[in-house]
Amino acid sequence: MKIIKKLEQHRRDFSADVICEWCGNTDTLQGGYDDRYYHDQVIPNMVCIVCGHSRNDLGVTHDPTPTRYAEGDVV
Repeated sequence: MKIIKKLEQHRRDFSADVICEWCGNTDTLQGGYDDRYYHDQVIPNMVCIVCGHSRNDLGVTHDPTPTRYAEGDVV
């Protein structure tokens, strides 16, 4: 899954619209967390509810998603 647009963010918690890079299915992600681990490990392993594929299954490479706050910052 890939983030299309962040809908809202409070501190590090956010919600966003996401799209499956395999089938194009869109969904709304509730309860995301804006840090490097979440963007680099959790989102690429999210499985699409329609086709059952994740970004890692497809071997899709991605540019690092920027975070609002630097790593280590206490918000």
